[in-house]
Amino acid sequence: MARDKAFLVIVKSGAKNCPDPLDVLEEMKELTESAHGAVVGSVTANVPHPSPSHYIRKGKIEEIHTEIHNTNANVLIFSVDLSPVQARNLEEACGVRVVDRTGLILDIFARRAVSSDGKLQVELAQLQYLLPRLVGMGVIMSRLGGGIGTRGPGEQKLEVDRRRIRGRIEHIQKQLEKLRVHRAQIRQGRRQKGLRQVAIVGYTNAGKSTLLNALTGADAYVENRLFATLDPKTRIYEDGSGKSILFTDTVGFIRELPHGLVKAFHATLEEVLDADLILVVVDAASEHAMEHKQVVDQVLEELGAGAKEKLLVLNKADLLSDVEMARIQDVFPEGIMISSLTKAGFPNLIRTIQETLKKIDDWNILKKDSNVE
Repeated sequence: MARDKAFLVIVKSGAKNCPDPLDVLEEMKELTESAHGAVVGSVTANVPHPSPSHYIRKGKIEEIHTEIHNTNANVLIFSVDLSPVQARNLEEACGVRVVDRTGLILDIFARRAVSSDGKLQVELAQLQYLLPRLVGMGVIMSRLGGGIGTRGPGEQKLEVDRRRIRGRIEHIQKQLEKLRVHRAQIRQGRRQKGLRQVAIVGYTNAGKSTLLNALTGADAYVENRLFATLDPKTRIYEDGSGKSILFTDTVGFIRELPHGLVKAFHATLEEVLDADLILVVVDAASEHAMEHKQVVDQVLEELGAGAKEKLLVLNKADLLSDVEMARIQDVFPEGIMISSLTKAGFPNLIRTIQETLKKIDDWNILKKDSNVE
């Protein structure tokens, strides 16, 4: 299938905590590439007060319309979320498909989902996103014929009807509740066997799957793309002490991860809540390492895992010079420097994991004894 030609609209709100537009542009380019799109142009829009009808103002719409014509773009992608009315009006004004940030991320998730569980979770998020966007007899769905923002329910020729979609949402939620119960039983079984559980989390593309593979000899899928892993993989590590460790790779986090996705993937992300220890993996070679760690910390808080015991792992040391390594270690003095590719720093990482798990075991024993008394 031919790649979509995407024109990006990078919105700058003017808020104090608003990210740098250049950083947003780079991330949106990566997301678009991950959705099999080719970026043919971009524009920055200063929008301190979004228009209820189109989000951006008339002059900017005219500029974008001209750029779309000049670049032959067939999809317009916004770096922010749009209301259903705004998206529809922009499509009419610009004459091309309009996709907002959540729609783009959902498209990538739909492409990446492999297991039946993962596909269910993505479909739930897509349907919940789609439901308020249904107009009349299905104007939005009538344009679904392939391309960014069209993958998923449209391809299955679902009849666009609110009642049927709500019924499908209810059915998926019941299936995911069964999945949640099943996974909880598996985790309980592991705990009864005395297996310690370590969850690997981090910003998307931080190298979590590569770390899992290097630690356990697993065969988790690895690709230098955003959201390469959607389905959690748990693999065993024999630490030589007779106490095995289970490592679980999880879906990558991202700035402003759509709330619908967090909810849809809750059955999966409960692996994090139930873990004894969380490894927070940061790409030490990224100039945005600090922001990425802050995003991960924020998502963990949202999940209710903020108080969990954590270890910070600074990955991709093989891409750093000695000077750069010293600088990033100054920024994150508590971080454990490693390379999942070369296994540099692994002895220290494994030793620290074992020592931390032992402290947690000792604390749990102490707490149990105190409760008995």
